[in-house]
Amino acid sequence: MAAQGFFSEQWSDENDNPAGGVTSGRGFTISWQNGPLGRGNDRKEPNGAFVEDVIAAAKDRLEFYQRSKFECGANEAAIEALKAAICCLQDRTKDREDRDVEGTHET
Repeated sequence: MAAQGFFSEQWSDENDNPAGGVTSGRGFTISWQNGPLGRGNDRKEPNGAFVEDVIAAAKDRLEFYQRSKFECGANEAAIEALKAAICCLQDRTKDREDRDVEGTHET
């Protein structure tokens, strides 16, 4: 069975940097983080979801299935893939922190 459809609108700022957006489908709506959080004393509170959190939510749901009568190898494989995705994004964040560009639009 193919994945269900969804609507996605991604926004960019005047400099073509990612600037939030919305993704929705049956049973969910995600408002994405709009703009960088900043660094140090200029750091802002998040105003939307991060990809890492959405992946973690999907992983959590599959782990719930694994604790039920629907436990199966396919769920476990998907959980492992999501763990790998989370690790990749954590590595990206660490690299950006090490270069003092996390929380900015600097590349």
